[in-house]
Amino acid sequence: MESHQQDSTWRPILTGTLAERAHEVIQDVADRLQEIPADWIPESLPKPYRAAWPNNPSLAQGRTGQAIFYAYLAQAWARDQDRRTAVRLLEEAIDLLAAARMRPSLFGGFTGVAWATEHLRGRLLDADAEEDSNDVIDDALIEYLGHSPWQAEYDLVHGLVGFGVYALERLPRESAVTCLKRVIDRLEETAERNPAGVTWLTAPGLLPPHQQAQSPRGHYNVGVAHGMPAVIALLGEVCAVGLETERVRALLDGAVRWLLAQKLPDEVGSTFPYWVDPDSQPGISRLAWCYGDPGVAATLLHAARCVGHAEWEQEALEMARRATKRDPDDSGVLDVGLCHGASGLGHLFNRMYQASGDEQLGDAARFWFERTFELRRADEGIAGFSAWMAAPGGEESWVPDPYFLTGAAGVALALLGASTNVEPAWDRVMFLSIPPRTT
Repeated sequence: MESHQQDSTWRPILTGTLAERAHEVIQDVADRLQEIPADWIPESLPKPYRAAWPNNPSLAQGRTGQAIFYAYLAQAWARDQDRRTAVRLLEEAIDLLAAARMRPSLFGGFTGVAWATEHLRGRLLDADAEEDSNDVIDDALIEYLGHSPWQAEYDLVHGLVGFGVYALERLPRESAVTCLKRVIDRLEETAERNPAGVTWLTAPGLLPPHQQAQSPRGHYNVGVAHGMPAVIALLGEVCAVGLETERVRALLDGAVRWLLAQKLPDEVGSTFPYWVDPDSQPGISRLAWCYGDPGVAATLLHAARCVGHAEWEQEALEMARRATKRDPDDSGVLDVGLCHGASGLGHLFNRMYQASGDEQLGDAARFWFERTFELRRADEGIAGFSAWMAAPGGEESWVPDPYFLTGAAGVALALLGASTNVEPAWDRVMFLSIPPRTT
C-alpha cells in the first residue's frame, strides 16, 4: 500500500518485499487492536501491573498511544476509518482522564494525553478550534513546576524533561513559555556541578526497590528514559527556540561534557553504562532507546543539530556506528517494542540514517526491522508480537501488549515510518525527531 501524503525529505527505508511485509503487519495490528475489549487484562500479565492495565488513558500503556497510531495510519493510507478510530480513542482517553486520578507524568500521566491532543491538532483534530482543552493542563503544570526546592523526578518519562516536551509542543503560547522557563529553573536548581561537568542525581528515594538496593546513595542515570541524555536533548531544543539561551547553553555544554566523560573503555562492549553509581563499577548496557548507546547517540545528535555543534554530531555518529557492530546475541534484545525491542532499534537507526545519510546506519535499521519480522509468532500475542515483562519480585512472562511504548501499536508506528513517506513526527515525544543540518 502506497503512502498518499508526501514529505519533502522523508523516504521509506523498507521497499519491495520488506515494505509489503511491513504493511501486512501494520494492517494486522490495526485489525487486532479493534477487537480488544476496553477492560481486557491478559492472563499472563504480572500481578503488580494488573490494577493499571484496563481502561488506561495514558500515552505509554493506554488509549492515547493507540490513537497516535491510528492518526498516523490515517495520514499515511488516507483512510477515513482510521481517522474515526483515532478520534474515538483520543476522546475515550480524555473521558477516562476526567474520571481518574493520574500523575502529571508524560508517559504515564495526564501530560501525555495533553501532549497527544496538541500534537494531533491539525493532523487529526481541527487546528482552528476556538476551545483549547489544554489550557487547564498548562495552568496545573505551571503551578506544579513552581514548587521549590524540587524533590521529584527530573527525567523524561516521569519528570521535568517530560513537562518540557509538552511545553515545546505548545509553543509559542505564553503559558508554554512560562512552563518551559519553570522547567529550566528546576533543572538549574537541581543540577550538580563538578569537575567533569553538569549532571543530575536520581536520589535513592526515587529509585525502584531493586535499584535502591544496588545504589543506596542514588545514581546518575545514563539512559534516555530516566536520565541525562534526554536532558541534553531538551536543553538543545530550548536553545534552538531562543529561550533563556545563555543559562540554558551553559547547562547544555556542562551536561554534554559530563556525559562524554562517562564513556567506557573500548573493550567493555558498550560506550556507556546504564548509570554511574558512586558505590559500584559501571557495567555494559544493552542496545535500546530507554538505556543504551543507540538512544544516547540519537539524543546527542538531536542536541548537536539544534545548536550546530559539529564535534558533538561526530561523537554521536561514531557512537551509533559502533552500536551497529554489536553482536545481536549480546544486545539484550528479547522482544520488539519501541522502548527496548527490535522495532525500536530499527526506528532509532532509521532516524539517524535519515538525518545523516550514513548507509551503515541504514543497513542497521533494515537489519533490526527484519529481526522484528523474525520475532513474530503466528497466533500469539497481538498480531504475532508479545512483550517480555519482568515485575518487582521476580515475576516474568510474555504478555500480549497492544500499546505504544512496549507493544504492538508502537511496533506498527515504527514500521509505518519505515515503509511510507510520512515522517514519524510522533517520536518527538522520545526526542528522536532529529533536526536537519543548519549549514
